[in-house]
Amino acid sequence: MFSKGIKESQTFKWFDERLDLQALDDDISSKYVPPHVNIFYCLGGVTLVCFLIQFATGFTMTFYYRPTVAEAFTSVQYIMTDVSFGWLIRSIHRWSASMMVLMMILHVFRVYLTGGFKKPRELTWITGVILGVITVSFGVTGYSLPWDQVGYWAVKIVSGVSRSDSRCRFDNCGTNARWYGCWSKYPQPFLQLTYLCLTLADCRLHVSPLLDDSEARNFWPSVNGSGSGLVFLATPVSVGFGSD
Repeated sequence: MFSKGIKESQTFKWFDERLDLQALDDDISSKYVPPHVNIFYCLGGVTLVCFLIQFATGFTMTFYYRPTVAEAFTSVQYIMTDVSFGWLIRSIHRWSASMMVLMMILHVFRVYLTGGFKKPRELTWITGVILGVITVSFGVTGYSLPWDQVGYWAVKIVSGVSRSDSRCRFDNCGTNARWYGCWSKYPQPFLQLTYLCLTLADCRLHVSPLLDDSEARNFWPSVNGSGSGLVFLATPVSVGFGSD
């Protein structure tokens, strides 16, 4: 992972004495994956990277965003026009959100078509489905945060679906829907924490059987590097299309 020139530098040696970077390098570079693994097997990692971008940019915007009906749209306009690089941060946040949903859908299709849900990976498939539902919930709740016309009507549609069942009416949360609890007030933190925990569990469960070393490839950078590179190449391009 580290080049010979970097390993021989005094800076690397200084950090290696304290953080044992060489052991980390040996661990990453010694991992192998089957030869049939290609770029499509990196879609799950791309989705995770998009989530991390969402978390970082979303956290940055919380310093200026006002989560009220009266101030939400005005605060978003302030971020886009007056905050330094606010337009860039929100554009990255907006386009990486779309990419996250797209990559998740493609990842689900790849897992299903290649039989990645079969024994012994049933738990991987179950956690992945739960993550998919949470991702859609991210989209619904995040869509309404600017509280513009698109966000308003999105909330109207979603709330209209819930009103079709009297047991889950939003206006009866205090009496008939006690299960809603504090979820109705703070949905995003619950979704983010749940998504992160399930992602870590999904990564832990998703262990592919390895083939012979002669038929395998290095995990880094042939597989991991190409998948991560997709996000960092696509995000600046997508920002160039602008934002609303």
